[in-house]
Amino acid sequence: MPHLLLPLRRLVRSALAVGALGVLAAVLLWATPPAHASLERSPVEPAELARAVTEMEQLDRMRVALASSLEGQSDAPTIETMKEVCKPVGMKAMAIGKENGWQVRQVASKYRNPDHAPSNGQEREVIDLFHRQQAITGLWQPATTEQGTGVNYYRRINVVRSCMACHGTKASRPAFVKANYPDDKAFNFKVGDLRGMYAVFIPDKQSAPATLVNVAD
Repeated sequence: MPHLLLPLRRLVRSALAVGALGVLAAVLLWATPPAHASLERSPVEPAELARAVTEMEQLDRMRVALASSLEGQSDAPTIETMKEVCKPVGMKAMAIGKENGWQVRQVASKYRNPDHAPSNGQEREVIDLFHRQQAITGLWQPATTEQGTGVNYYRRINVVRSCMACHGTKASRPAFVKANYPDDKAFNFKVGDLRGMYAVFIPDKQSAPATLVNVAD
């Protein structure tokens, strides 16, 4: 990827887990080598860049915690299960976007909700990179021409064991999924697979705040 700004690898994630997330993210962002000097000219403040990393880490922890409520259940998930387990993640993403003036999306190549499909070439490239490079947890990219001035942060979403209740084989999908998502692509996953990513667009200070979020399925 010619415009890759900064991969955040698993060693970074380990350090963030012990409380150094904001500081480490800011240091890494501004320690980018000359080949990626475009980030140094970003109008987005380092503290805001670090906050985006923090927010997505917390959002993913929320996702995993809610999904864990499905473990050990014998009953098949229903539409009510989705409202209790998946929808709150989308609602929280919406709140993060509104609070910070960002655009926040959940994106997947194997999507259930068509609104989660990659919307441009950059998102498709990042999804492909995450598929090929399991060690990359997150990365930065410059804003696309359509977005204007700013930066994008992408953070991978991995399949955890409790996700398999709705994202296992095609035949094992819950009845509500089969009935409501005729074009569903979000099946045949294994634990540890890439499920998708969080996509956060952070505009510059002159850009009007905008929020776009898709509720997860």
